[in-house]
Amino acid sequence: MTTVKERALALGNRLGVKLIPRLPDGAKRLLSGGRAITIDGNTLDPSLQMLLAAQKATGINGLVVADDAVATRVSNNALTRTLDERDIRVAGIRPVSIPGPAGTIAARHYRPPADGQPAPLVVFFHGGGWVFGDLDSHDSACRLICRDAGVHVLAVDYRLAPEHPAPAAHDDAYAAYRWAREHAGELGADPRRVAVAGDSAGGNLSAVVCRLARDAGDPMPSLQWLIYPATDQRGQTRSRSLLGDGFLLTKHDMDWFTDCYLKDSGLERTDPVVSPLLADDLSGLPPALVITAGFDPLRDEGEQYAVKLREAGVTVDHRVMTSMIHAFLNLNVLGGGVARANAEMISALRAHLSHD
Repeated sequence: MTTVKERALALGNRLGVKLIPRLPDGAKRLLSGGRAITIDGNTLDPSLQMLLAAQKATGINGLVVADDAVATRVSNNALTRTLDERDIRVAGIRPVSIPGPAGTIAARHYRPPADGQPAPLVVFFHGGGWVFGDLDSHDSACRLICRDAGVHVLAVDYRLAPEHPAPAAHDDAYAAYRWAREHAGELGADPRRVAVAGDSAGGNLSAVVCRLARDAGDPMPSLQWLIYPATDQRGQTRSRSLLGDGFLLTKHDMDWFTDCYLKDSGLERTDPVVSPLLADDLSGLPPALVITAGFDPLRDEGEQYAVKLREAGVTVDHRVMTSMIHAFLNLNVLGGGVARANAEMISALRAHLSHD
């Protein structure tokens, strides 16, 4: 049952989402304190600055609620509902069941319009710190990717921590990728062009799936699309501290997420299963489209992973969205610079997958 405060916050979020895209940038800055925020030469997008200021005014700082998984899921599910873009249309959406290592994995297939040739398939793993997120939390994002990239999207509802500690999410992600390779044709997609993708924790899963496929001798993904990925669970980068408070995702959030995922797992933070940046060998992995955001605590580890992939001989397209914060994929409803950043990276995805 929602409290009066929760209902008030939800109402405020809905009003803010409707208001922000309609205001000129100068008004957004004025309502957010009067001056632009610039760090490391990057200037925060005015729509995001206003969103963050509104959250701060209502007492919200970060994604984690009371260090409680259930409360965190409830809060973020409510936020997701306020950010939904209902006018993003695709040719079809249907549920899919995938056999997994611990039972059936729920998934959702988004189908683009048929244009005579089978389109690529993107196997998508949602973000949420391995603790929250589901098929609904990233529904708008998956519809946007499907529509604008012209690709099939298979969104995967992997197991979450702390109920299912590491490597449960990675095991589910790998099983879902292998199933997608075998059944791409049945989905109407091109079996030769199957990519993995994900944001934040989902980017982490995508990176690890590529290495698992390589080591097992499985067919490799055509592309790994890593959207502000978590790659180093030690949490010692400069950006984790510099940008660890006030930009939606906090350092406390990430530390708590990692604790939830690793508790009772028997794995250390340095294990490449959860910290792909620390893997000894990244050679022979698929081409990578790596996205980082200028105001994201995960910025530095994403950049470091792009560099390490390139040094290992992997083809890397690293796009830096300098004015963005973590989770901007889910904030497309704000329009303006956020929508332009999403359009740029989805256009890049389309270009990478347009080649056989």
